[in-house]
Amino acid sequence: MLRDFGSLNRDTWPIAAAMIQYQNCLPDGRSVQDQSAEEWEATLGEIVEAGFDAVDPTDCWLRVGDLSPARLEAFRKVLARLGLTVPGVSTARKCLVEPSTVVEMTAYCHRVIDAAAALGARTACLGLFGALTEPQKHALWFWTAPGYRNPDDPAIRQATIARLRELGRHAAEVGVDIALEMYEDTYIGTARDAVRFVEEVDHPSVGLNPDLGNLIRLHRPIEPWQEMVALTAPWTRYWHVKNYFREEDATGSAISTIPAPLPMGLINYRVAVRAAIDAGFRGGFCCEHYGGDGLTVSAANRDYLRTILPKSFV
Repeated sequence: MLRDFGSLNRDTWPIAAAMIQYQNCLPDGRSVQDQSAEEWEATLGEIVEAGFDAVDPTDCWLRVGDLSPARLEAFRKVLARLGLTVPGVSTARKCLVEPSTVVEMTAYCHRVIDAAAALGARTACLGLFGALTEPQKHALWFWTAPGYRNPDDPAIRQATIARLRELGRHAAEVGVDIALEMYEDTYIGTARDAVRFVEEVDHPSVGLNPDLGNLIRLHRPIEPWQEMVALTAPWTRYWHVKNYFREEDATGSAISTIPAPLPMGLINYRVAVRAAIDAGFRGGFCCEHYGGDGLTVSAANRDYLRTILPKSFV
């Protein structure tokens, strides 16, 4: 079952701002978790001023799954006052694979699903990728340093599949879909692996977030982006969109990448978005960008998406 937002066109399609440019730890040492509703409103006011009417409260900023019922209701009221909707709630580096933390992370993802439902979101975006490694923390661009890898252990892989079925059942009960974010060196680290994995999960509430940017930025050989789109489009529930300039020589021995505005990088999103819609995609978009003023670039990316989405309802 592919949940959607009803009939959509370029003016009504949900396009959210990610909160990845905002940190959870404040300059004065406090956590965003402990801020007042008025302080949350001040931050989210920047999202509104950038022209967004939707936000993904990415948990590197605020862990909505860890808010008490009263605090979650206060956050919902802030969103309502600002006129912001929540198409999806994304987790960041809350790995559902690593044996040492998987019990804690699974419980957390159950809470995220409930919080997403309470905020009116259609999707909870979960991941199999882990925390930044020490080399990644010290790199200019973290994707240029070695990161966490899912264990090459069939028993752990099967346990992850069973865990996601469990989460899928919960999501179905509260009317939410799960989108698994594609990420390198995980069980869904290539388009082919991702499709095979969700087929094995085999639950109607579990699909993909084909975050192509996560893969095309790698300094290694990659699948052609057109192939990634063709394979993942039928499984797409929610979509983190970002782009990168990518340069490589004919031998593939010299590769470099840097973040790019959505219409200017390697991926032709005009083609990619049309392919996904033709395959039945009706989920929300979430605009992300690393480097510089990520919110301003994301706003420009939102405006670009509006020009390439269908004029009439689909």
